[in-house]
Amino acid sequence: MLYQTADLAYVWAENLPDIWVDVWHVGVYDQELMQESMAAKLGVAKRSVLETGEPQSVEIAVPHGDQLRWFELSIDCDRDDDNATIGVVTTAVDITELKRREQVLKTLLREVSHRSKNLLAIIQSIAMQTARFTGTVDDFLFKFRGRVQSLSYSQDLVTDSNWRGAQFRELVRSQMQKYVDVSDPRFTLSGDDPYIFPGAALHIGLALHELIVNSTSYGALSNGQGTIAISGKLENIGTERMSLVIKWDERVPGSFKETDLNARFGSAVLERIVPISVNGTSTYHIEPNGVSYSLDVPRSQFDL
Repeated sequence: MLYQTADLAYVWAENLPDIWVDVWHVGVYDQELMQESMAAKLGVAKRSVLETGEPQSVEIAVPHGDQLRWFELSIDCDRDDDNATIGVVTTAVDITELKRREQVLKTLLREVSHRSKNLLAIIQSIAMQTARFTGTVDDFLFKFRGRVQSLSYSQDLVTDSNWRGAQFRELVRSQMQKYVDVSDPRFTLSGDDPYIFPGAALHIGLALHELIVNSTSYGALSNGQGTIAISGKLENIGTERMSLVIKWDERVPGSFKETDLNARFGSAVLERIVPISVNGTSTYHIEPNGVSYSLDVPRSQFDL
């Protein structure tokens, strides 16, 4: 709490904030305690209190080292026995921590807004591309719902990690859970388990979804006789070329009808959309008795 005379010279202070202890003295003015712009802002408020008698509340930021200290100042007038205004009483409350929390919240909200826009853009792209490769409304709705659900599985992992991303194995299991028991011996998951950053996790999850859906329609998951091996291996560790190589190896007795797969939206996802989105490369091969897919994800898209 501080007291100033009508000419705004300080004459008394109690429980003074530490940043002013060394510079405060009787007769000091605001201009000597803080930046000129802040002092001017306070001066306007205090003169208004002296003229009108109405209390004022002002927030100021004061440099302290390499940081800012924020204070909320409640300003009221002091009156004599004749009710004449003779001074100003100011109560200063340090709100630095509150301001920091507000800034963190604003940053998080901007991040949520940014990610929401990205997610909506992905959904819009999926809707448009799905429509190109479907002939009926029912077929479109069935495939579109599956792809949006795939995004939701990946998004749940990203959110649960406080936006760090999704671990590779969790991402695979989340996409597989609807279609196969991951404890089934016909399915294997091996290799490293890095954290894949949010944007890459959504797209890689979508790639896994397309491979799984194709498998349920034409491959190992369609007849229960084949096998699926998924792996994630870190390569060129410790170098600038370090990457995560994700492989899908599906083996099925009998043969695929290659035309059934090649003309589908899934091929565009696997060969173009996902590699471009993660700044990586991919290979996709449909073989007489299976499907192999490899996605090379650069170091910029994951954390160890």
